[in-house]
Amino acid sequence: MTQPRLHLRYGRGSLEWILPATTTMLDVREPPHTFTPDSLTEDLASALPAALGKGQVAIVVADKTRRCDYPVVLPLILTALHKRGVHQEQVVFYIAYGNHAPQNREESLATYGSTYGDYPFVHHRADQADLFVDLGTTRLGTPVRIRGDLMAASLILTVGAISHHYFAGFGGGRKLLFPGLAECRAIEANHRLFLDLDGQRLHPGCRAGQLEGNPIAEDLAEIHAMLPPHIAIHGLPDSRGTMASFRIGRTYDVFLEACRYHDDHYRALDDRRYDLVLASAGGYPKDINLIQAHKSIDNAAAFVRDKGTLIVLAECADGLGSTTFLPYFQMGGHQAAFIHLARHYSGNGGTALALMAKCQRITIHLMSTLDQSLCRQLGINPISRTAMQKLIDTDRSTLAVIRNASMLIRGPAHPGQA
Repeated sequence: MTQPRLHLRYGRGSLEWILPATTTMLDVREPPHTFTPDSLTEDLASALPAALGKGQVAIVVADKTRRCDYPVVLPLILTALHKRGVHQEQVVFYIAYGNHAPQNREESLATYGSTYGDYPFVHHRADQADLFVDLGTTRLGTPVRIRGDLMAASLILTVGAISHHYFAGFGGGRKLLFPGLAECRAIEANHRLFLDLDGQRLHPGCRAGQLEGNPIAEDLAEIHAMLPPHIAIHGLPDSRGTMASFRIGRTYDVFLEACRYHDDHYRALDDRRYDLVLASAGGYPKDINLIQAHKSIDNAAAFVRDKGTLIVLAECADGLGSTTFLPYFQMGGHQAAFIHLARHYSGNGGTALALMAKCQRITIHLMSTLDQSLCRQLGINPISRTAMQKLIDTDRSTLAVIRNASMLIRGPAHPGQA
């Protein structure tokens, strides 16, 4: 029987692999492409208020790790606004970094296209305390603090792609304003809900595709009702990251509808687990650093049986992606890191705990450009391409391959789904 060959994305390129004929391919169900320039501008025109006035128009976009065909989409949005009488000097863009590191000019031009050179872009800083206004506190104790200058805008648009998120349920949409443009301690208060303090574990409801019973997602839903009115432009991507369609509206129900649509296409239809799973994180920018690649690792790990093996392709050209991540692995183990986070939640502590938990359940091999000693500190086995192919060739009862682990989560849908 002929062994199939497969190209898997790695960084900005791809690598070819020879697979056993018995390999199971775990793939998404590609959404139909209905997006056209006319459809986007017509839907946006319908959502815009009758009178736009002369005040500031704030357009909130994601950073380089969460692209939404911005070089194509932003000019269409601007054209629709200008046709309604908005002048160029009224428009200001905000990059919703949350606690992410800022981009340089070259990265911003690559992410947003020529719009970046033609309009002002505000690079959000979550640690500048004087920027923020307080909108209240949620029932779970999160202070809702977002940029005061944003509150002064007469019209706010958010533009971002919907995605599964490994602890918030879904990314994009509501997350562009909070935590995207929020104050760092407010962000950490929301993310701290990832910890189940009574069970001394990560909260089982915090998982990809789950909104109900997920304390972080439910907190974000309450926060959404406290935020200033805005029009959300939700991009729905295909597996290559190109926008297949858009949903536009002012209500939380539009976000939920976009999440359901995304989940229908990017949740595996079955519930099986495998002895060995080979997964690509999806290439750049999904594997730009380990923090971003962890989302793919988390998705793929769910398909691996207990004591099984996961092999991940993730270049991590920008290293770990955070200076707050590694210290958790130097605290003496999962319990010590958990206790520290319960007292002083900060940075990417939840991500660190999630990776530790996976490394306790399964063996993870990573092909990347990360230093080998650094990988071992994280509990991950660095692996070469030759060693990886040898491992794939080893006789195993079940082998599955995921072409883009950033997009596919394990099914079937559970009661807390969107």
